[in-house]
Amino acid sequence: MTYRVLLGDRLLMAGADAGAVLGIDTGTPAARIGVVAAGRVLASISRPARSHGADLPELVDAAMRAAGVAIGDLAAVAVGIGPGSFTGLRVSLSYVKGLIIGSGLKIVGIPSLDAMALCGADRPEARPGVSICPLIDARRGEVYSSLYQVGADALERLAGDLVVPLEDFAMQTTGEVVFVGEYKAEEACAVVQARDGRAATQAGNAELRLVGAYVAALGAARIARGESDRPESLEPRYVRSSGASLNSTTVDRKEGVEHGTSRGRANPAVCRSG
Repeated sequence: MTYRVLLGDRLLMAGADAGAVLGIDTGTPAARIGVVAAGRVLASISRPARSHGADLPELVDAAMRAAGVAIGDLAAVAVGIGPGSFTGLRVSLSYVKGLIIGSGLKIVGIPSLDAMALCGADRPEARPGVSICPLIDARRGEVYSSLYQVGADALERLAGDLVVPLEDFAMQTTGEVVFVGEYKAEEACAVVQARDGRAATQAGNAELRLVGAYVAALGAARIARGESDRPESLEPRYVRSSGASLNSTTVDRKEGVEHGTSRGRANPAVCRSG
């Protein structure tokens, strides 16, 4: 089964009534922080972190200052729950749980791959029908990933969270594809081009700077629908089974969420990043 992840201004407007929402994702070596409010992205920061535990408070403060809001102005905090680095995910989740203690803020867990896939939809190649595949290094030659397809106003998520060998995953994709990530996405482009010459594009650091903003926007949309998570029960998504495939994996259907970008009609460029 699939679920929808809204695109463009429809995502931002879906959470416009939620109030200001802070978004945090530390499932990769970069810390990505964003703030949204009233249907707009107020701030978005993406920086390599020497230590997520040491750097996260300072980066959150920087994002809040850039957005012009204080903790007391927030309605909720959205946190990327993975898959990704076990340590990184635990750091951000623990930080957010500590932040909301006694504050009355709501907490919302957001699948990290959904936010990354939305970054891929920022590429001009991401026309309806094109596949979007976010990739996070899972070590030992494997990646965390999933499969999305671009629709008119939303991404259709077609698979659950996977951990699979990079080459196997890349070759299970069909048609035009945008791989989202850093060097693993570049490797996936090279695999697809070498094997069958398909058009493959990398959405890299230029697009990934918005991961934190997308986490916040996805969280705001959930808050606007009256949804939130219980802090004591919110845990990272640790994906361990490596036997899954695109053909065998399903996910539960639920109402989707989105973010805003215009998508052009340029022809795909092989392994090109912005």
